[in-house]
Amino acid sequence: MKKGTLKQILLITDGCSNKGEDPSMVAALIAQQGIAVNVIGVLEDDQSEQPIGLEEVEEVALAGEGVSQIVYQQALSQTVQTVTKQAMTQTLQGVVNQELKQILGPNQTMESLPPEQRGEVMEVVEDLGETSNVEVLVLVDTSASMQNKLPTVKEALIDLSISMNARIGKNKFAIYTFPGKRKALNKVIDWTNKLDSISSVFPKLTSGGITPTGPALKEAMHQFGKMKLTRSMNRNDESIEEAGF
Repeated sequence: MKKGTLKQILLITDGCSNKGEDPSMVAALIAQQGIAVNVIGVLEDDQSEQPIGLEEVEEVALAGEGVSQIVYQQALSQTVQTVTKQAMTQTLQGVVNQELKQILGPNQTMESLPPEQRGEVMEVVEDLGETSNVEVLVLVDTSASMQNKLPTVKEALIDLSISMNARIGKNKFAIYTFPGKRKALNKVIDWTNKLDSISSVFPKLTSGGITPTGPALKEAMHQFGKMKLTRSMNRNDESIEEAGF
């Protein structure tokens, strides 16, 4: 089985999208491109009831073939790491199931294997989870209702960077927020292998405005293509330099 690049969008929000396309429909489109959409719904620590808007958290993740979790602020850091890793495992299990069907027939999945063989396959999945390359675009809702949650989000993302960089495989992160001033997205940190610089960026973030989750997800999807194009252009530039031009 070949090691590939696992691509994820990690949406952190308190729900209530209120402008643009249906985020679930956009998430389904993103999943078709091989990018999982994972969603974390954040509650205030003293919030006793789940707001109606957080119902879309599970809907978006389900459509995006990702993982969803609703969590209180104080548990956000651990949840961000858990959801990211769960999504990697879920994606890899899907790939393994496809390969099993090709080798053993259309009705074969990991669940249908004998316990011993299933354990061996899971070991392969766990190994791939450590060695595969991962690209995670973090999409943070900075609408007015998220203002008090942003410091906790910052700490969670720093912890995510530390835990992910303990892996053998290569990591790439990007952070975008929404809504932007003139566009659906606002770029906070372009693709990088560490999120160390996040400490200096997050205090400058401002919250407010509407919640265009659907348009923001669509723009986030395009960032993966832009990164691929940039890498290709950089390789071409290096080839030209090596040729002496």
